[in-house]
Amino acid sequence: MKPKTIILTILIVLVLIIVVQNSHAVKVNLFFWSFYMSQIILLPLTLLVGFIVGFIVGKLTGRSQSKAKTS
Repeated sequence: MKPKTIILTILIVLVLIIVVQNSHAVKVNLFFWSFYMSQIILLPLTLLVGFIVGFIVGKLTGRSQSKAKTS
C-alpha cells in the first residue's frame, strides 16, 4: 500500500473514533442563551471560529506591521 493511503486510512479511523466517543449532547451556555448540542458538532464549530478569529487578527496585525516596515 502507498503511504498516502495508509495515512488517509489512519485519519479516517481516528475521526470515526472521535465521532463515536463524542456523540452525546452537551449543554452550551452562551451569554443569556442555553441550548443542547451534539459534542461532535460543537468541536469543529469551535475550531472553525478559532481559525476565523486567528485569521482576522493575523490580517489586521500583518497589515499594520507591513505598513510600518515600508514607512
